[in-house]
Amino acid sequence: MNTIDLDGRSVVITGGAGGIGQAIAQRALASGARVCIWDMAPSGTLPGASGAKLMQLLVDITDEAAVARATADTLAQFGRIDVLVNSAGITGPTLPVQDFPLDAWLKVMAINLTGTFLCSRAVVAGMAAQAYGRIVNLASIAGKEGNAQQSAYSASKAAVIALTKSMGKELAQTNVRVNCIAPAMIESALLDQMPASKRSENLAKIPMGRAGTVAEIAAMALWMASEECSFTTGATFDASGGRATY
Repeated sequence: MNTIDLDGRSVVITGGAGGIGQAIAQRALASGARVCIWDMAPSGTLPGASGAKLMQLLVDITDEAAVARATADTLAQFGRIDVLVNSAGITGPTLPVQDFPLDAWLKVMAINLTGTFLCSRAVVAGMAAQAYGRIVNLASIAGKEGNAQQSAYSASKAAVIALTKSMGKELAQTNVRVNCIAPAMIESALLDQMPASKRSENLAKIPMGRAGTVAEIAAMALWMASEECSFTTGATFDASGGRATY
């Protein structure tokens, strides 16, 4: 495992209690960071984490006031926020557009897109003021290609890619970098939200013939969260086993 230096950095990870978010949290802790997990179901402890290094908050990222409170609580404990990883997300139903319920559409958009916007908006001014910040957004190959019967998920992740590009341009003159990762299928709890037939269909699109691992995404995210990611902003990094064509 390559070593990424995050010593002394304070990292906020939404959805960090499981899946990709938890893998990023564990890798960040191992790299010397202090980590605060914002999640609707905090997991308690993480392997190798001390109380001084790990903080967990119950946060509804779709609630503007809840995000503001979480930001204030994190700053009170850590003094600063250097890195934000927007990892929280859901797939929503697997249905054709004509059968897709509006409430399900709105829920996917609220968590995947509005949550990413609210959390980013809450921390970006402080990052700019301290002349350092890294924001890593979790998008998806579905946001680049569109998955049939996953209209809300695909649209929300396409919007995350566009938001990343917009913020990257806005903050280009600061030392705040905003980038995103577009994974294909990753072996995580998120796959449990997808019918087996859809999992098989999506797996067949990956030239490597396998799903990715949370560790592989965490490795990419940690570089994007580091000082070494200095001349890249507004970018979308592929992690699709060869599926992505652009």
